[in-house]
Amino acid sequence: MTVTTTAAVSVRQLEKSFDDLPVLRGVDFEVAPGTVFALLGSNGAGKTTVVRILSTLLSADAGTAEVAGFDVATQPGDIREAISLTGQFAAVDDKLTGRENLVLVARLRHQRGPGRIADELLERFALTEAAARKVATYSGGMRRRLDTAMSLIGDPSVIFLDEPTTGLDPEARNEVWATIEKLAEGGTAVLLTTQYLDEAERLADRIAILHQGRIIVDGTLDELKQLLPPAQVEYVEKQPSLEDVFLALVGETAQTDAAPGAEPGDTVPTGKELR
Repeated sequence: MTVTTTAAVSVRQLEKSFDDLPVLRGVDFEVAPGTVFALLGSNGAGKTTVVRILSTLLSADAGTAEVAGFDVATQPGDIREAISLTGQFAAVDDKLTGRENLVLVARLRHQRGPGRIADELLERFALTEAAARKVATYSGGMRRRLDTAMSLIGDPSVIFLDEPTTGLDPEARNEVWATIEKLAEGGTAVLLTTQYLDEAERLADRIAILHQGRIIVDGTLDELKQLLPPAQVEYVEKQPSLEDVFLALVGETAQTDAAPGAEPGDTVPTGKELR
């Protein structure tokens, strides 16, 4: 089927409401191939809703979206073959070994040589020594690396990572970050949703801030930093961080305002997460 856009992901005026609660109010952005695009926002901003629409798990109320050149509304089957989705929790089977998990997914995706594919991914993600161990014995970082390895089976051109480091310790987060960087270096387009500012700073080629159902800014980290008024950084020694930019753009409403983009089960993050 003919690819209709050069962007790996293209979103135009996307809207979604749940009952009378508007979650997305005209969202626009693009993700280029071989890049990491971070969709940044507080809990309840609508990040997961965007991912669910783009991965064909949810229908939009209005707007258009293309993934890997296919229309989300009219070509969902083509999109599912072209993408991979990794949620907030690793979708691995604890009762199987790491290698068995990979072989199972390769067979489900009708890949030739599932054993060979499993062994190559185990080596790529530094899991060869743990290949014969039950996944129940894996650390959080190892489980997430295995989950990401499973998502690569079939060579998807676009990968959606929905808050992939939630609940991980710093060492495990670094392991996942290194994996994401390798994905982009290999030409995969990565759409990363996160509430961790340092994660977006470390990984993203472009960053979009989603607030109250709209993209309020979209650019590189350097471009976002330039949005701060000169007076705010004139007498400080260090350069402004993404946290400075986010709070300047969104303001204190992020601390108390989970609606109108709130999603079921959302809580207010603390620490280095969006406040």
